[in-house]
Amino acid sequence: MSALRQILREGKRRLEEAKISAVDAELLLAHLLGVGRMDLHARDFTLTADEEQQLQERFDELISSRIDSMPVQYLTGEAAFRHITLEVGPGVLIPRPETEGLVELALIWLEKERSIDPSRRFSVVDLGSGSGAIAISLAVEGANRGIPLSLVAVEDSSEAKPWLERNIATYREKYGESIDIRLIDLPVKDALLGVRCDLVIANPPYIPRETTLPADVRQEPERALFGGIEGIELPIHFIEHGARMLKPGGALFMEHFEGQGEALARFMNPEFSEILGHDDLNGRGRYISARKK
Repeated sequence: MSALRQILREGKRRLEEAKISAVDAELLLAHLLGVGRMDLHARDFTLTADEEQQLQERFDELISSRIDSMPVQYLTGEAAFRHITLEVGPGVLIPRPETEGLVELALIWLEKERSIDPSRRFSVVDLGSGSGAIAISLAVEGANRGIPLSLVAVEDSSEAKPWLERNIATYREKYGESIDIRLIDLPVKDALLGVRCDLVIANPPYIPRETTLPADVRQEPERALFGGIEGIELPIHFIEHGARMLKPGGALFMEHFEGQGEALARFMNPEFSEILGHDDLNGRGRYISARKK
């Protein structure tokens, strides 16, 4: 067995004893080597004795931090989301696979509206943008699908904003003018007063306050996780202000906690039509969409 495989095997053993996925060991080792996870199994690596020792020490430190509940994305400094990779770290919510479905729903709506008016350019507001996962994915995939978008990312967290700025800058450099995203550093209630847009999208904090979370999730910012005592207070706040931002006929797409869909639909009813609930890939009610009357 090669030295690298022995290092990886020991890291996996330590994580499994701590009841943590052994895949995280592969992610951490690949990060240190500057390669993709699958490259660990497809390539041969030649290390000097000194390089091997340094790798062992750094890997052991990362494994220990992971066992101490630090999220693997914070340790590697990046998180994959749909077709992009984002810089993340303490102070910003780690993008979740569930939220990828929210982006897909919005893209389907945009494509349908674009088919009605091929010359239309859409204005989109991402409330509580965090790392920029939603806004940047929409910008990149919208450009790839021929849907011109002007986006506004609303985020007032002083801890999350640097990550958002870096991620926007990275993809603007990569894709140029097609990444049309403006950052608004204001609370949702104060943002874009008097402005009207075509689509509002949001993944607000929605977890009920007394929910017991896994230790690694508790490393993420509370303000990005908890939506109030029942979890529904902040989603309602986002709906209220999303409604005032929308043009008549504009759409709102929002992620929510399991079991919140009916209550949110009742709240939306006076100002919205075509209120629909949508399941995630696990068949759980996760998203709500509606059109502004």
